[in-house]
Amino acid sequence: MRWGWMRREVAVADPVLQVCDLSIAWCGPDGRANRVVDGVSFDLAAGGTLGIAGESGSGKSTLARALLGHCRAGSAITSGSIRLDGDDLAALSEPELARRRGRLMAMVPQNPLASLTFHMPVGRQLEEVLRWRAGLSASAARLRAVELFGQMGLPEPERLARRYPHQLSGGQRQRVVLACAIACDPLLLVLDEPTTALDKTTEAQVLDLIRRLRAARQGAMVIVTHDLNVVADICDRVLVMQHGRIVEQGAVGTVFAAPREAYTRVLLGAALRVEEASRASCASRTAPGPALLEIAGLGFRYARPSLLRRAPLGPPILDNIGLTLARGEVLGVIGESGSGKTTLGGIVTGLLAGQAGEVRFDGAGLPGLAARRTREQRRRIQMVFQDPLSSLNPRRRVGDAVMRPLRLFHGLDQREAARRAAALFEDLGLESALLSRFPRQLSGGQQQRVAIARAFAAEPDLLICDEITSALDASVQAQVLDHLAAMQRRQGTAMLLITHDLSVVWRMARRVAVMQGGRILETGQTEAIFRNPANPYTAALLGAATRAARAGQPELVDTKG
Repeated sequence: MRWGWMRREVAVADPVLQVCDLSIAWCGPDGRANRVVDGVSFDLAAGGTLGIAGESGSGKSTLARALLGHCRAGSAITSGSIRLDGDDLAALSEPELARRRGRLMAMVPQNPLASLTFHMPVGRQLEEVLRWRAGLSASAARLRAVELFGQMGLPEPERLARRYPHQLSGGQRQRVVLACAIACDPLLLVLDEPTTALDKTTEAQVLDLIRRLRAARQGAMVIVTHDLNVVADICDRVLVMQHGRIVEQGAVGTVFAAPREAYTRVLLGAALRVEEASRASCASRTAPGPALLEIAGLGFRYARPSLLRRAPLGPPILDNIGLTLARGEVLGVIGESGSGKTTLGGIVTGLLAGQAGEVRFDGAGLPGLAARRTREQRRRIQMVFQDPLSSLNPRRRVGDAVMRPLRLFHGLDQREAARRAAALFEDLGLESALLSRFPRQLSGGQQQRVAIARAFAAEPDLLICDEITSALDASVQAQVLDHLAAMQRRQGTAMLLITHDLSVVWRMARRVAVMQGGRILETGQTEAIFRNPANPYTAALLGAATRAARAGQPELVDTKG
């Protein structure tokens, strides 16, 4: 559907988005204005795609929100302009902006779970967009919603439309939000970390769909991401930000092949390059110790929605899973969204109970649910969740979150717990002044590092990491992984590293397991599997994960077609 009544006819070569000398500041506790976006200027033509890359806190998300005329509470545009389709967004009233959002401009936020209404089926949420923004009837909106879900690659779209957000995987929730954003064919689509929760193969499918939809409608797109592979795959131009300013911008092929600035070279240096002769130093080459975690024949199914006391079970989420993790070893688990990776981590942590097979920890059978485990067992097994904001209490300061396990498991008093919490923050590159802040006052990368600090505060023997670096840019990710490796060696902590980022597995994990459809396709030494994958699915993952390293360069990885 075209929104001709709102949209002027624009030549393909003419810019539809013009940002000129834009500065945004927020008022600090001392009353002084702090610039988070400083003198940013760029143009974007219809049909063009601009990637914005940079470290956490560089102003990327603030800039992305401003493109829809939104500034967070306490912040404001202090100079410059944003013109979309000829209109200066800063000069429009809130009702005028509201009429354009969803129709002329739309956004996919970084956190899909927080942007969905938890008590409403996802299909009805998309139907609301179609009815109120596109003017469709109830029946037409219902049919269109199912059609959009199918286009986004969601399984069984009619059945999935009746589910609630918490019943979907992270990747499925992200695709629901994407469907809501493109529902009314906006002229400008802004995506803030849109593929954070997607595996590489699903990411490629979603980005291909967005690219085709954009090309057919001549819409423009701005994509904010930590993943330079996404920029290399879909963007025409790239803009690199640091400390609120533009460090470098230009055509993707030119910038990636020959970056002028040192900071850009640091970001590109984190791209996965399996052709390198030697692996990163933090990937352990030493032989692991005795078995700490043993999983044999593990099976799990979710119950289908039913009014019966004994609800029927759905299809298998985990099917005959067998894994062994040694003391001090890091095992990477990769696979597509919905493959069962997070469910596996939840069972080991005790959030879920397996329905078949056995889980043994340190030689003894492990009770299924955490409520049945001893305090010592709960201390020894910790988890860092995929969404750090949802796992932190929004009403408690982040220092309290880190001090709680120190006091609960180690019996420290308030003063000593505060000292240890500050030391953990320092280990992860966080200033101790952040201890007094609330979760929403931190960037996504800072929130993730707080969650990591809280997990290590218990001094666990086993750490389950579910997308542990999903909210971190490449430069900060390297620092955090270095700190994680040092802490792991110091404490002898074993890690089950669940991630979509194959460069993290390459850097951290001695062994890797590849999952699809609830089964393990192959497992073995990371270097052997990455250099010579035996399964076509693994080869496809590697091909998608090395786009940034191959941008403007000869093919580096044999993905076996």
